[in-house]
Amino acid sequence: MDKPACSLCKRDSIIYIRYSGSNYCEMHFIDFIKKRVRENLRNQVLFKKGDRIAVAVSGGKDSMGMLKLLKEVVPPIPDLKLIAITIDEGIAGYRDITVPKVKKFAEMLNIEHRVISFSDIYGITMDDTVIKKKDYTPCTYCGVWRRKAMNIISREFDADYLAVGMNLDDISQSILMNFTKADIARLSRLGPHNIRQENLIPRLLPLVTIPEKEMYMYAYITGIEFHKSSCPYYSTAMRNIYREVVNKLEERMPGTRHSILQAHRTILPMLQERYPMESINTCKICGEPSVKEICKSCELYIELEQSSSVGSDDLPGKSNAKVD
Repeated sequence: MDKPACSLCKRDSIIYIRYSGSNYCEMHFIDFIKKRVRENLRNQVLFKKGDRIAVAVSGGKDSMGMLKLLKEVVPPIPDLKLIAITIDEGIAGYRDITVPKVKKFAEMLNIEHRVISFSDIYGITMDDTVIKKKDYTPCTYCGVWRRKAMNIISREFDADYLAVGMNLDDISQSILMNFTKADIARLSRLGPHNIRQENLIPRLLPLVTIPEKEMYMYAYITGIEFHKSSCPYYSTAMRNIYREVVNKLEERMPGTRHSILQAHRTILPMLQERYPMESINTCKICGEPSVKEICKSCELYIELEQSSSVGSDDLPGKSNAKVD
């Protein structure tokens, strides 16, 4: 059986985009991906001379693909620099495999790569946390601690922006999740960020309109050696419920993910007016930005260690952080 032709030329199609009804050959599919990344960046930021962009790279298809795309589509502005950053959560048999992959890929792209670990900042690994955890899933600790770690290492680089690899599936799940939890204030704070706050690096979402399967296809056909296995704690994430819901909706009604994103973009100005950015203070324990007296990161750490003999000198702070 003959393959359908590309919608833009006579070459064989390699992918069918259900939500648009388009077929693309390899060349035009790559162009399709690059075009949307350029559009996303134009809608989020105006780069200038000397800007420094930290790119969060975990080793998976999205972040590795994002690093390659940014290298290729960011305008050749004088003194603009990319740096790849990786957070080592301390997950045996997982992160110790992905970090070398990122390092090798960054070297191939001639991009500097830095790593910071949970052990450096918090004095504990995710594997140890899972053993000691009490009231939360592993993803709760990991998510909060990763965000803090990314902000720390981005500041070490004097970054103007932090690019993260949230794809269309991720953002539509986050929107739905916060809506069903009635966490409207958090909905107003979802990235990309267009407001700069002291000591917080604003986030860019270059992949925000690109579905997960398309990023997988892009990484595959461009030869990126990404890590294919999921985190061993993946099954405990509450996000899996929303992933299943969004996938079923998309299967029945192609374009649902885009509609969720567009709905959020439409109401975002009203949300931001109703829930303006809170004043940023300094966590009295670690010195990092926080809206409360103690940041959520330290709060989780204290709760985790409250039954053990942890003194104030043992609590996580900026002085513990070491960047490789």
